[in-house]
This record gives sequence, C-alpha cells and structure tokens, in this order.
Amino acid sequence: MSSDSRPVYLRLRDAIAAAILDGRYRPGDPLPSVRAFALDQGANPLTVAKAYQSFQDEGLIVVRRGVGMFVAPGAAERLLASERRSFLDEQWPRIAATIRRLDFDLADLIQHQHG
Repeated sequence: MSSDSRPVYLRLRDAIAAAILDGRYRPGDPLPSVRAFALDQGANPLTVAKAYQSFQDEGLIVVRRGVGMFVAPGAAERLLASERRSFLDEQWPRIAATIRRLDFDLADLIQHQHG
C-alpha cells in the first residue's frame, strides 16, 4: 500500500472505484471475491468486506446471494459525480493555492502536461 494515512478500507475502496471509473469493471461485471481481492491487495478479508459494504450501501454494487457481487447499473456515473465533488471540495483548494503561490499560469501547466 502507499504512505496514505487514511484507513486501509478507504484505500481499497479507492482502488475499486478507480477500476470502475477506468472501465475495468463495467455495469453487470462481477467484482473479485472478498478473498481474492484481499489476497491480491495483501489486505485482511474483513477490511475488503468493509470496503465492499460501503459500495453496497451506496448502491454501487449489487450482491447476488451465492453468486457474487456485481457492478450496479449507473455506478460509474454516480462515482464520477462523487469523485469530482470530492476533488473540487478537498483537493482543488490546496492545488489552486500551490499554483498561485508558485505563480504558474495556465500555459505553464498545459505545456508541462504535454511536454
């Protein structure tokens, strides 16, 4: 895992959210089992279950008893809206302050992105 100080289940949740947003898991696709994902991530299965439960609580995954967990219809769109709100509320203010402090202009940033 990273040096991220947030709880492990939130970091696992971010990994799943990124996979959904990147299109690696599409609506109706099965998610890895709790055990398989825990093994892949080097995490405790109970921690993975907590991350999955947060997605279920938000209606982003559906559980089919005895079959598994699947990405819910519209999950990517709802996640995208949520992630955008979170970025603008939590990360952008710090980024914008740094841009101002370092006296970057839009051309500098665009040049660096493409350079």
